[in-house]
Amino acid sequence: MAVKILIKRHFKEGTIAEAFALLLKFRHNAMYQRGYISGETLSNHYDPRKIVVISTWQTIEDWIKWQESDEREANESQFESMLEEPTQFEIYDIGMKPEK
Repeated sequence: MAVKILIKRHFKEGTIAEAFALLLKFRHNAMYQRGYISGETLSNHYDPRKIVVISTWQTIEDWIKWQESDEREANESQFESMLEEPTQFEIYDIGMKPEK
C-alpha cells in the first residue's frame, strides 16, 4: 500500500534560502530511491519558516529503507543547525485501511 510521509520543519530566521536549496538537492536524491513516487514542498502562508515536505512512496518498507539510509541521515544532519525544533515525521496510508 502506498504511503505519504509528512516531514515538518521549522527553520530559524535567515535560513530559508539555504534550506530550500538543500530541500531541492535532497528531493533529487530521493527520486532515485526504490519506491519513490513524488514529492512536494509547502510553505506556511503566515510563517514561511514552517515547511512541510510531502513525499509519496510505493510501500512503507521503501520509505523506511530510505529513512534509515546513511545518505538520508547525512542529508538530515545538514539541517540541524538551521532548525528551531526537531524535524517531525508523520506517515499516512493512502486510502482506507481495512479494519482487522
